[in-house]
Amino acid sequence: MRDILNFFIEVGKLKNKGRRGWELHNIRNPETTAEHIFRMAIVAWTLGKMKKLNTERVIKMALIHDLCEVYAPDLTPYDPLLPKTKDKKKIMEALKRWPKFTPDLKIKKHTEKHRMESLALDKLIAKLSPSFRAEIKNLWMDFEKGLSKEGRFVKQVDKMENLLQGLEYWKKHGKIQHKLWIRWIKEIIDDPLLIDFIKAVEVKFLHK
Repeated sequence: MRDILNFFIEVGKLKNKGRRGWELHNIRNPETTAEHIFRMAIVAWTLGKMKKLNTERVIKMALIHDLCEVYAPDLTPYDPLLPKTKDKKKIMEALKRWPKFTPDLKIKKHTEKHRMESLALDKLIAKLSPSFRAEIKNLWMDFEKGLSKEGRFVKQVDKMENLLQGLEYWKKHGKIQHKLWIRWIKEIIDDPLLIDFIKAVEVKFLHK
């Protein structure tokens, strides 16, 4: 029981870990990783039920997908474009362009990110029972690689929840390049239900 308690305590650190992307956008009191996980799980459960997916697997996958960030850095697509200075004006200027990379660089970035996060997750779950440890790692690998229809769906839901939060911040603070974000999400989402969700989001936030 001591090892399970320690696991809960470590996971609880995500309640105080601000999402780095919003911190870069200079959002005051940005959402935490735990807050992102909470709403993403609700979205995945609700929409997954509509798609008649295995909702137990969907919810579990949403709950564990970012647990690695207890120890791993919260990387963003903008990182290669960011100035080495902490000058907020220069950072905001860099955020006006959506990052584009060569295929080789994309593979390199993804491979390194996956390696760091996998090691971090292994560290977090190391003292759990073998069966529970294996279940968490299996769910995470499914999310990362899209090994099942649930994994592919939850991966896209993760991006959708991020878009929703970004547009909420744009409405409140006006610091998000919302047109770039809408264009980006349409390039990566191919699930028919989530495409309908994008349309609803556009009506809600962009149409008067």
